[in-house]
Amino acid sequence: MNAGPTERGAWSAEGAEGATKNDRAPRPAHTPDRQFIGWDVGGANTKVAAVSGGIVRAAHVRWYELQRAPHALPTLLAELAGRVGARAGDVHALTMTAELSQFFRLKRHGVDFVLDAVERAFPGQTVGVYTVDGCFLDVEGARREPIAVAAANWAATARAVALDVPDALLIDVGTTTADIIPIVGGRLAALGRTDPERLASGELVYSGALRTPVEAMADAVPFRGERAGVSAEGFALAGDVHLWRGDLATVDYTVPAPDGRPATREFAGERLARVVCGDSELLARGDVDAIADALADAQVARIASAIRRVHDRHPSLDRAVVTGLGDFIAARAAAAAGLHVDRLADSLGGDAARCAPAAAVALLMERLSDGDGRWA
Repeated sequence: MNAGPTERGAWSAEGAEGATKNDRAPRPAHTPDRQFIGWDVGGANTKVAAVSGGIVRAAHVRWYELQRAPHALPTLLAELAGRVGARAGDVHALTMTAELSQFFRLKRHGVDFVLDAVERAFPGQTVGVYTVDGCFLDVEGARREPIAVAAANWAATARAVALDVPDALLIDVGTTTADIIPIVGGRLAALGRTDPERLASGELVYSGALRTPVEAMADAVPFRGERAGVSAEGFALAGDVHLWRGDLATVDYTVPAPDGRPATREFAGERLARVVCGDSELLARGDVDAIADALADAQVARIASAIRRVHDRHPSLDRAVVTGLGDFIAARAAAAAGLHVDRLADSLGGDAARCAPAAAVALLMERLSDGDGRWA
């Protein structure tokens, strides 16, 4: 990703459905000491990144389940801003998925809630809210167009990647979901815009590196030469699978474990034994290895199947850019689908790649401040 000049014409809010000139986020004057603070506010994780000079200077993610403590969000935002060195006068760029939280009956209620929290956390500061069509709206414009800004984080990441990689599939596997976004000729070629449309197109898969229940990964696993059904009791998560296999570290297991015990390999193994209603006395380590390997393989196969489906619409693409907490899953799935794999972390840095949507909106907003950029 970079923040260089664009040739895509004058920036406007016209790409957002129903947006008007008055909805546009104020174009901030670029000054050398001003930072651009990117936010990706989710229902389970909040991510922040600080950008200046086209470089992600700091990035951080915090586990925060909005429906458990909704009114703590402004305080959390202020705390995380301090964590990445935000200052008064910095510009804030926002994307969100928190509107899908069960705390809200309607998505527009969730959008309003997040916007209220941002205004309370950063009163009087410039805020641009990213739309799925590639524009920044001011807060009031975003309130008028809630579906345009809801769950637009994937579009921000893809458009930022497209600045450097004009032809690729972006595969972002996070804690909860996998995004599969075709980029063709430097433009997003995704069929879906809303979450239901993206699920229907195969561009969104509800399978991630941490929060996915194992019963959503496979319905049966190997057990001593047989196929044992998976108990649908919420005993274990994808995080237990990947922690046991060594693909995630303890520090990556940021969600509460199903049994409330610590995020260690030992306890992850005990949770996986429960998948076949066993325990550490009934199952040997080899039994747990087989269960974990089968679940990991099933997850990769599911995502690879979706990759092939999207790729079939764009057969000229031979490259995948992978990112997110589960970039190791994305890499395996992309390779299984026959694609060459590049890791966004290699160019952007590991912390920034795990906070890719937050980094992306900040980079795009900084790019906007340097000229008349708009992203297709």
